Amino acid sequence: MEATHEIPIFPLGQVLFPAGRLGLRIFEPRYVGMTKQCIRDNAPFGVALIRAGFEAGRPAIPCDLGCTARIVEWDVPNPGLFSLLARGESPFRIVERRTQPDGLIIARVALLDPPDPIALPTRYEPLGKLLQRLIDEIGAQNFPSPQRLDDAAWVGNRLAELLPIAPERKQQLLELRDPLSVLAEVEQLLKDLRED
Repeated sequence: MEATHEIPIFPLGQVLFPAGRLGLRIFEPRYVGMTKQCIRDNAPFGVALIRAGFEAGRPAIPCDLGCTARIVEWDVPNPGLFSLLARGESPFRIVERRTQPDGLIIARVALLDPPDPIALPTRYEPLGKLLQRLIDEIGAQNFPSPQRLDDAAWVGNRLAELLPIAPERKQQLLELRDPLSVLAEVEQLLKDLRED
C-alpha cells in the first residue's frame, strides 16, 4: 500500500508546478489558520486547480492531482492578511478528502515520484533558448533558482507556467508524468499560438 500524507488543500484558479513560484494573499479565516500552522510547523499545503466552484466563499471541488507547496517568504501587512511566496514541491494525487466545519479541505494524498532526471534533448534546445530569453526579459528573480536550463522537466514546467493557455490545459500538462511528453506538448502549443 502506498504511503499517504494528510495535508490541507488550497483550491485555486491556477496550476502550480514543481519548483514553481506562487504568490498568494491570504485573508479568508480558514486559510489564515492554515497559513499560521504551515509557518509554525514548516509544513506543506496542497494546491489543486478548482474543478468546480470558486476560490472564495463555499469550498470548491479540487482536481484530484495537484502539487504540494511550501511557504518560503511571508509578511503580515495588516492583521488577518498574509502575503506569501510559496514554492511548488511534489505532485500528489488525492486519495480522499473531507471538509472541516470552517470550510478548509483536508486530504489524504499520495505523493508522486519525481521523474528521473533527463537532460534537455538536442531536439528541444530551441525551447531552452526560448526560456533563457524569457528569463532575461522577465527577470531571473521571478524564476526558481537555481536555473536548470539543461533539465528537461525544469524547462517544460517553466514554459508550461508561462504559456498563455487555459488553466485546464496547464492541468493536463501537470498530469503528464514524462518530461519529454510535456516538452512535446509545449512545442505543439507554441506552434498553435503562433498560427492563431
